Amino acid sequence: MSKVLITTVPFGNVNRYPLDLLEKENISYLVNPHGKKLTEDELVDLVGDCEVIIAGTEPITAKVISEAKNLRMISRVGIGLDSVDLLAAKHKNIAVSYTPDAPAPAVVDLTMGLMYSLIRNTHQANIELHQGKWHRYFGKRLIDCTIGIVGIGRVGYQVLKNLKALGCKQILYYDKNVRLEEDKSKQIKYVEKEELYKNSDIISIHTPLDFETKNMITTKEINLMKKSVYLINTSRGGIINEADLHSALVEKSILGAAIDTFEIEPYNGNLAQHNNCLLTSHMGSMSFDCRTKMEIEATEEAVRFINSNVQECPVPEEEYKMRVHN
Repeated sequence: MSKVLITTVPFGNVNRYPLDLLEKENISYLVNPHGKKLTEDELVDLVGDCEVIIAGTEPITAKVISEAKNLRMISRVGIGLDSVDLLAAKHKNIAVSYTPDAPAPAVVDLTMGLMYSLIRNTHQANIELHQGKWHRYFGKRLIDCTIGIVGIGRVGYQVLKNLKALGCKQILYYDKNVRLEEDKSKQIKYVEKEELYKNSDIISIHTPLDFETKNMITTKEINLMKKSVYLINTSRGGIINEADLHSALVEKSILGAAIDTFEIEPYNGNLAQHNNCLLTSHMGSMSFDCRTKMEIEATEEAVRFINSNVQECPVPEEEYKMRVHN
């Protein structure tokens, strides 16, 4: 009997279909017994004789892979691959799949919500009212903002489309691999990162974490920005240097930030000291529909591979090449 280790949690809570599918196919499975994001050592203790890992963002390192003697496949619930040592997996002929499309709509929604909350200070008003304080904040309207988007992938492009539809004053974007058709209205404009940093009222990050984007935004880049800027990251922890962001908030170099992803999760760091830094618990994909779709797609891919060694959504070869160049 094939054995699957489900490391991501929650799993099957909203819709039991992924678990029912494994049972229907007579596939043995173990759901992460710790009920939290696993550490490397915890994962090493669990991989044992599993053939497939249905994975979240826990660290599937070379050490973990070397301990998983029977591992043949990693099926990622989500899109980010920075937590998987792809080269170690490839060296052991372990297939890796992911679900790149499923989480995008939910991440887009959260990003838009964070923008609105930041510019109208709803998060700060909520905190203060719970403390018995009454303060009515002035704020901007989104359509009056110049918004910079770094990364025009599945999420960044949809955020851009939403902002255009709302009639935002100007949308600046940067992506080293993407140039959109020229916008005759001049509402949307491609710029280099430095110009985007200098001229945006809101900057939203939508890039993968890799050797090029690690610490992409540090004190150097923050110093290019307006002191009235809001900085948003719903992509991956490590793209914005957290220590430098903390310093910027202390020094009032920026007006505020919203961060959904962190270098170490669960997060317990200095950013929590700042009421003008809105923190969410890596919940971009956690809408009922998108999370369910991710779990189903990852499980179907695992079953497909177990039964026929076929992958419908393997990790692109470019991802492996990028790791070689790192």
